[in-house]
Amino acid sequence: MRKVKAINYFIVCLLVGVMLTSCTKTNDNMKNPLMNDLNQVIDFESITAQNVIDATDQSIAKAKDDLQQIYNHPKESRSFDNTMLALDDVYNELVKVNEVISLLAYVHPDDSIRNTCLEKIAEFGKFFNELGLSEELYAAVKDYSLTDETKNLEGARKKYLKETVEEFERNGFALPKEKRDELKGIKDKLSDLGISFDSNISSYQDFLIATEEQMEGLPDDYKKARKQDDGTYKIGLDYPSYVPFMKYSTSDEARKELARKYKNTAADKNLDILKQILIEREKMAELLGYKTYAEYRTEDRMAKSPENVWSFENNLKDKVLPKAQRDYKELLEVKEEYTGKKADKIESWEAAFYNNILLKEKYQLDNQKLKEYFEVGNVIDGLFQIAQHLYGVKFEEVKNPSVWHEDVKFYEVKEEGKLIARFYLDLYPRDNKYNHAAMFGMIPGKMMENEYQIPTASLVCNFPKATEDMPALMPHNDVETFFHEFGHLMHDLLTKADLASQAGTNVARDFVEMPSQIFENWAWDYESLSLFAKHYKTGEVLPKKMHDKMVAAKNVGSGLHVLQQIFYGTLDMTYHDKYDPEGEQSTTEVVRQLQSEITLYPFQEGTHFEAGFGHLNGYAAGYYSYLWALVYAEDMFSVFEQNGIMNQELGLKLKQVVLERGSTVDEMEIVKEFLDREPNEKAFLKSIGL
Repeated sequence: MRKVKAINYFIVCLLVGVMLTSCTKTNDNMKNPLMNDLNQVIDFESITAQNVIDATDQSIAKAKDDLQQIYNHPKESRSFDNTMLALDDVYNELVKVNEVISLLAYVHPDDSIRNTCLEKIAEFGKFFNELGLSEELYAAVKDYSLTDETKNLEGARKKYLKETVEEFERNGFALPKEKRDELKGIKDKLSDLGISFDSNISSYQDFLIATEEQMEGLPDDYKKARKQDDGTYKIGLDYPSYVPFMKYSTSDEARKELARKYKNTAADKNLDILKQILIEREKMAELLGYKTYAEYRTEDRMAKSPENVWSFENNLKDKVLPKAQRDYKELLEVKEEYTGKKADKIESWEAAFYNNILLKEKYQLDNQKLKEYFEVGNVIDGLFQIAQHLYGVKFEEVKNPSVWHEDVKFYEVKEEGKLIARFYLDLYPRDNKYNHAAMFGMIPGKMMENEYQIPTASLVCNFPKATEDMPALMPHNDVETFFHEFGHLMHDLLTKADLASQAGTNVARDFVEMPSQIFENWAWDYESLSLFAKHYKTGEVLPKKMHDKMVAAKNVGSGLHVLQQIFYGTLDMTYHDKYDPEGEQSTTEVVRQLQSEITLYPFQEGTHFEAGFGHLNGYAAGYYSYLWALVYAEDMFSVFEQNGIMNQELGLKLKQVVLERGSTVDEMEIVKEFLDREPNEKAFLKSIGL
């Protein structure tokens, strides 16, 4: 997952409620770690809640001054530099601090800093809603678009101008003043609601107290890390706790209860908030002249319309269903053999458990044995080696860095000896930390007056942590997740776009997952795995026989998995295209209905999955993007399969054609240029065993 970026980010931020803060250059700047000069490393250890407050106040003041200068230029003297480039400069200065504050809101161990960050990004959300409806800003951009100079614009600059004008005009500037004021009120409300929705998920705390009997089947290192003084075990809802328990615990009762708790994440607060978010989005779409919010949201993406998304989801569902039914039948057979009773259904909390037995017995794949070959340090080294080889760069760890938590590591990226990017790794779970895996952008790439601004980003994950007597061993699905997020990271850091608004992952939302999903493949190929998959005790390279079993088992349950993704995407689109949030049907009833229609697992009564489905905020009417982008990712990876997975020439082509460009070129043209042909879905269907 990439946290909150989209094409023409500056304008889109104004419209979807992304909160921004920035910095100014005053005599006090050196005292505030959030107010850095060009390419200065952030001093995270010194950041205080007051720094966040001061940065917010100064950012708003400086942004207003800079924007006023843009407004003051007469029509006849408008140029790309004093209007469009100046606007990108404003965006850049704002985002450099905002994204750091947004990161700290979800990872900083200090409550006061996290809470202050949340308050200030909300404040900036409202400030940018004003800018999104600024007649002066629109007039400045529109006036420039009508000058003779624009007739000679080419490439990225022409695209930037065109998309900026279109974004303004499709978002309220056809409306009279009183309607724009109403629109601003809606956006302000959505900004607050979205922050609350995300915050409630990240701060939600619940757990299962399990007995010794209920822990049967779980590995010793897992049990030791969670055992309490009274002999019971505390099982949280974070991935390293939840996923293994659902996979290995022999207690059906305990798995059912943990699943119930997990699917009720933030349900105490977010059900009402989600309903209000959907109501406000519907109002916004209607005000702007769209039939639905999904129609508004897909218009400037690769999909172009909800109809194209529905066609994509439904066609894919029809093709995948036979494979899913075969997968389901396999699980039923395992359940019958395990229980000794006739089985006619698999409950959602049983799926991972029986799937694991299937892998172990039919495919002889023991995931506990497999993870012994994936010690975190080795995985990091191997992932680095692969990325460095493919992209012609070097990663160097910075010793004793200033970071927000002692677990965080800091790296520099160099190309031909020159520093080109920086990144942070925050890999392990802790209280009050973002509990999924995501890449957080921090400083965008941008050509400044005399040098390139060095892009900086962070990977925030929740992988198992080493204990006193055991190293940190990663299940292979965590390895795959790590590669996925690192794919986002490379997209953000290897950019060479001149404009911050077009740099890195600032691409169409339904393309942003392509660079991350293609990189997952290197977590599967034996040639790449043999570089780092080594037994934590003996150093033995992953045996080829075990890898063969991995590959044979790769598509076990793939049909069920894809159906689940189709369910998520369909749920999101239904809420935003075919649902009346003020009608009689609740959001939970929609979940129940769609789960029974699309997936083969019965709905678990008493749960409210949608309350903890954070993508409904960040990806609104966009969750389909994962499968949409995966089709392109698998098609593009097929070129590596044909020419060698470690083919550096091809890796450099991927870097130059995709990663360096950001959104300077239309995304479909990027795909076609890399493939040297029209894309198709053959490789994707093959990748899931069809």
